[in-house]
Amino acid sequence: MKKMFFISFFLIPLFSLFLTASKNFYISPTQIAQIEKKYGKQAKQRVEQWDSLIQSSKNESTLNKLKNVNDFFNKIPYKTDLAHWKKKDYWATPIEFMGTGAGDCEDYAIAKYFSLINLGIPEDKLRITYVTYRKLNSKYEEAHMVLTYYHKVGAEPIVLDNINKSLQPASKRPDLKPVYSFNASGLWQAKTKGESRVGNNNLKSWKDLMSRF
Repeated sequence: MKKMFFISFFLIPLFSLFLTASKNFYISPTQIAQIEKKYGKQAKQRVEQWDSLIQSSKNESTLNKLKNVNDFFNKIPYKTDLAHWKKKDYWATPIEFMGTGAGDCEDYAIAKYFSLINLGIPEDKLRITYVTYRKLNSKYEEAHMVLTYYHKVGAEPIVLDNINKSLQPASKRPDLKPVYSFNASGLWQAKTKGESRVGNNNLKSWKDLMSRF
């Protein structure tokens, strides 16, 4: 996905849904009313709280932005796609996630990703990362997804997770084993040492997600 395509395809539709103007973070009464009509009063309150979080965080440090966004979405209850959407795999938009008030690991990562971009974090510093997760004293691994933040190319990332809810550098998360990562512009495969870019993000689930913004 080319950079210009990302700007035209993502920023304009997303901002038209979340914001009334590019220079502020206020959601219009019409948009709030539409969310309340579709999802109910609690959903309206969650989106308003999200809006307040964005407004109050926009001038804070990067670390505080990461923490605020991570803490906010981690308060939303976990629910599997099969139980929640009656589908084996469904990647919800942030509005769907906040609206329905539940989601699974990719929904947390996606909502955090777009919220941090909304707060001015550069896209190239954020990756949605598919990992395997192993519980303490367990031999079994399970598929999981987190958001990772890189303050510079090649740096150790900070992990934003809904299982271990505190911000942690990747070296402090031996329970996670990266498999691949992506953002709107690219796809990377994890290696024994480091990672390698394998091309543009052509994931089917991502394209389906973007079609619903």
